[in-house]
Amino acid sequence: MTTAYNRIAGQSVERLAALSDGIFAFAMTLLVLDLRVPAMEVVHSEHDLWHGLAALSPRLIMYMMTFMTLGIFWVGQQTQLNHLARSNIRLSWIHIAFLFFVTITPFSTALLAQFTAYRVALLAYWLNILFLGSALYLSWGCATRSGLVKDDIAPEVPAAVCRRIVTAQALYAFGALLCLIGTRWSIAFIAMVQFYYVLAPRLSR
Repeated sequence: MTTAYNRIAGQSVERLAALSDGIFAFAMTLLVLDLRVPAMEVVHSEHDLWHGLAALSPRLIMYMMTFMTLGIFWVGQQTQLNHLARSNIRLSWIHIAFLFFVTITPFSTALLAQFTAYRVALLAYWLNILFLGSALYLSWGCATRSGLVKDDIAPEVPAAVCRRIVTAQALYAFGALLCLIGTRWSIAFIAMVQFYYVLAPRLSR
């Protein structure tokens, strides 16, 4: 009975994509809730307002970085789903695990925004990215091994998907290592990696 159920469960790629879209939209919206306007009690002049906005800059930078990160991973997941003929229960649970790490990103973002100078906060943010990339890598491996990809997929696509994930994760790992020099070096490098994948998708293949 269990074996028969597992064979028929979780086969809809469309439902998986719909769930993913909803969770990504929620996580990306939740990020902005950490941005709050300066309190009126401490603003008595233009100078106070500028000072209050400047104090928000770490959170604003982290918001922009994570928004780009989630956008990159959304594109990566949708690319995989678009090449699937069907899903199965194992692949569905891998993607659900991937979505769990998506929901964690607002927390890791707020942590780093609050404790920018602390390596622990930077490493927590990087681990979030690492788990996202690892889940995508596992999902693609599961899909190709299980014969879930479409028959008309170009021969170079499977290797290109894996190469893109591994390359990005290697760059993120290098960025995390820069925290040995200073967390701001790490943040700057990770932001450059994100801008690269957003602005130069053809070059990053």
